[in-house]
Amino acid sequence: MVAATHARLRVDSIAAGGDGVARHDGMAVFVPRTAPGDLVDVTLEFHGRFARGSVVSMVESSSSRIAPSCHHYTRDRCGGCQLQHMTYESQLRAKSTIVRDAIQRIGKREAPSVTVVPSPAPWRYRTKLTLALRWSGEGWIAGLHRFDDPNAVFQLEQCPITDERVVHIWRGIVAASSSLPRSRRLRGAVRLTRDGASFLLEGGTQWPRARELADRVPELTTVWWEPQGGRRRLMMDRRDTPEGAPAETKTPDVSFAQVNTAAAELLHAHVIAVAMAHAPVTLIDAYAGAGATAIALAEHGVRVTAIELDPAAARWVAAHLPSGSTSLVARVEDALDEALPADVVIVNPPRAGVDERVASSLQAAT
Repeated sequence: MVAATHARLRVDSIAAGGDGVARHDGMAVFVPRTAPGDLVDVTLEFHGRFARGSVVSMVESSSSRIAPSCHHYTRDRCGGCQLQHMTYESQLRAKSTIVRDAIQRIGKREAPSVTVVPSPAPWRYRTKLTLALRWSGEGWIAGLHRFDDPNAVFQLEQCPITDERVVHIWRGIVAASSSLPRSRRLRGAVRLTRDGASFLLEGGTQWPRARELADRVPELTTVWWEPQGGRRRLMMDRRDTPEGAPAETKTPDVSFAQVNTAAAELLHAHVIAVAMAHAPVTLIDAYAGAGATAIALAEHGVRVTAIELDPAAARWVAAHLPSGSTSLVARVEDALDEALPADVVIVNPPRAGVDERVASSLQAAT
């Protein structure tokens, strides 16, 4: 890295992650909180083949720029959102460019155009909110990281993209935070589920007051804890399941689920339609989660093999698949070769992406 310098730049696009992209002497410069069309004076820090810019002053504002609705976005430099300073229409255009660039530049596939379907609800759509918890010496700070200082956490007061019920439950957890493990750093997530709401706490080595916290926040249906260096465990369960009923009758609530329920329903319907357009006899649903896609396709008469690492989710899927379809508890990279061949393979990996062995197996199967 070399000493920072100054430049006047015109932002021309948005990169994955939300930073504006400009050019300086042919080098890509990533400038947070800018919009295509902005003319900005920035300080530059060079990092090999690219640079990062920090806005010193706005010379000309883009027609895409608006005042953010959330006061945390500007006042606290919240890193939870990246594009609130842009109109929703310009956000959709930016996302289209990001997806097309990923397909063409990274995936080496032709993508002349990409249509981004608007969310049915651009606000209050998130059914899950994950917050960092920091012990201040006098109490807990529960909030999000600043976009320009990932080690700093500010106290969250409101989150206009999150369902009010989730925010309300988080306020209850903060009010009951004396029942949390005493540790310098924790991480918690509240998520709405079919049965109510789930809280997952990560960190700490002892949590003797878990039940006390659950009692103080009655909206929670389940409380999970993943201690430092340990396995996730269920600390409280209020799900309405008949006594003595098998475990697979309980809806899994710690598996991955899309946080925008309305948009997820549109995506789910689209995936089902695309899969069925191939008239498959056999299909593999990799990273199947709680099996919404696998079960729906099996109900269309397709013989489905669902692969999911989470045992509770895999049991749930197995209990709801018809005869002839299968649910495997396994890593996709370990089970895919044996499950192949199939007419259609659906891959919905976690954020880390697919293992190289998965890509190799799919390439060999085509």
